[in-house]
Amino acid sequence: MSRILIVEDKPALRAMLGRLLREAHTVVLAADGAEGLARIEAEPFDLVITDVRLPGADGFTVLERARALAPETEVILMTAYATVAAAVDAVKAGAYDYIAKPFEPDALLLKVARALERRTLRARARQAEAALARLEDGGEMIGDSPAMRRVRGLIERVAGLDVTVLLTGESGTGKELAAQAIHRMGRPERPFVAVNCGAIPAQLLESELFGHARGAYTGADQARAGLFEEAADGTLFLDEIGDMPLDLQVKLNRTLQERTWRRVGEGRERRLAARVVAATHRDLEAEIAGGRFREDLYFRLAVYPIALPPLRARGDDLFALAARFVASAARRFGRPVEGFAPDALRALAAHRWPGNVRELAHAVERAVIVADGDRIGAADLPESVVQRTPPPGETPLAEMSYRDAMARSRDRALRRYLDALLGRFEGNVTRAAEQAGVERESLHRLLRRAGLDADSYR
Repeated sequence: MSRILIVEDKPALRAMLGRLLREAHTVVLAADGAEGLARIEAEPFDLVITDVRLPGADGFTVLERARALAPETEVILMTAYATVAAAVDAVKAGAYDYIAKPFEPDALLLKVARALERRTLRARARQAEAALARLEDGGEMIGDSPAMRRVRGLIERVAGLDVTVLLTGESGTGKELAAQAIHRMGRPERPFVAVNCGAIPAQLLESELFGHARGAYTGADQARAGLFEEAADGTLFLDEIGDMPLDLQVKLNRTLQERTWRRVGEGRERRLAARVVAATHRDLEAEIAGGRFREDLYFRLAVYPIALPPLRARGDDLFALAARFVASAARRFGRPVEGFAPDALRALAAHRWPGNVRELAHAVERAVIVADGDRIGAADLPESVVQRTPPPGETPLAEMSYRDAMARSRDRALRRYLDALLGRFEGNVTRAAEQAGVERESLHRLLRRAGLDADSYR
C-alpha cells in the first residue's frame, strides 16, 4: 500500500482528498506548509500532493525538500489557474505533474495512479541496474557446491517471509551478498540499507540507526532520520552485529520485540516496517558466555539462522569464482587476461583462503593487473597465496628430507579433504563419517592426524 502525504490548508478540500484516497492508500494529512515539511522530515512517502499557496511554507518549498530527502518521491502540485505557469516550471524542476483547481476527483485519481506507476517503474529500473552491476562485478552468489546449494535453498524459503534472519560465517564468505539475495527475492522494489555496526563509533551508532530529534544533543541543530526510516518497508542489513555495544543491544532488542522505535530525544513511537537481516563473523554463543552479547537479542535475531560456508569447504566453486573475478577485473582495467595457467590453478587449489571469497577477489584482481599475457601464472599471484608461511615450530619444506616433505604433502591433502567434508555437513562428524564410509572414531583419528581439533566437531 502506497503512502501519500496531502498538504492543503483548506479543511474541506483536505478532508475530501483524504476520503478519496484512503480506500487504496495510506494517507497522511498536513494543514500547512510547515506541517508538511515536518511530516516529510519524519517519515518517507511514495507521493506528496501539495497546494502551491500555503501558509508556513509554499508548495515549491515542500517539493524541493521532499525531493532532497528522497529523490524517488513523486510530487503533484495543486494550483489555481493564475499560478499554472509557475506549476509548469515546478514540473521542470522535478515535480511529477500539476492539477488546476477546481478539478474532478477522477482526474486527480488518474494522476495519482500514473505518478505511483512511474515511481514503481523507476524503482524496477534501479533494481535492474543494480543487478547488472552485481553481475558485472561478480556480485551474485556463484557456486554449485552442496554447501552453496543448501544456502540458496534456505534463502529461497525465507525470502518471502517477514522474519529476522541471522547470517553467520567467517569474514569474507559473502554475508552481505546473501542479505542482498534475501532482499531481491522478497522485497525487490523497496530499499536495501546496510550498516556495518563495527565501523561506526559507539556514541554515533544509536543516532545513525534511529535518527535524532532537533536538540537531542549538542550539535543536533536539526532533526535527522536514521537508517530504520531510510529502510522504510524494505530491508535493514546490520553487518557485524556482534560488535554492537551492549547498551544499544538493549534498544535494538526492544525494537524487534515491540516492532516500534523512537528517534533519540523524541517521545513519538514509530512503526518498524523494515525486515532486519543481521550478520556476524563472531561466535555469538561464545560472546554470550563472555558477557559481550545479550542472549535475548540473540534469540530475536536467530529466528532463521543461515551459516555461510568458508571457501575451502566449497570445492570447485573456487575456480568458478576465480573465473568470474578474472573476467570482471580484465574488463574494468582493460587487460587482455582470459584465464589461468596450470601452475596458477594449482596454487589456488593449494591455498587455504583464510580471507575466503574476499581474499580470492583481491588476489585475482592484483594478478590481472600484473600479468603480462592472456594467462595468469603462479608468479602473478600474491606471495601469500603461492608461498605458505609455516607456523611456529614447523620446518620449512626446503629444509626437510624428501620422505618428510612427501609425508607433509599427504597430510595437507588429507587436511583439505577433511575441511571440505566437514564443511559440507556443517561439522557433523557422524554424517561426515557416513559419507566417507568410515566409523565415527576413525574419522576422529584422521582429524587428529591432520592436525585438526577433533573435539571442536560435534
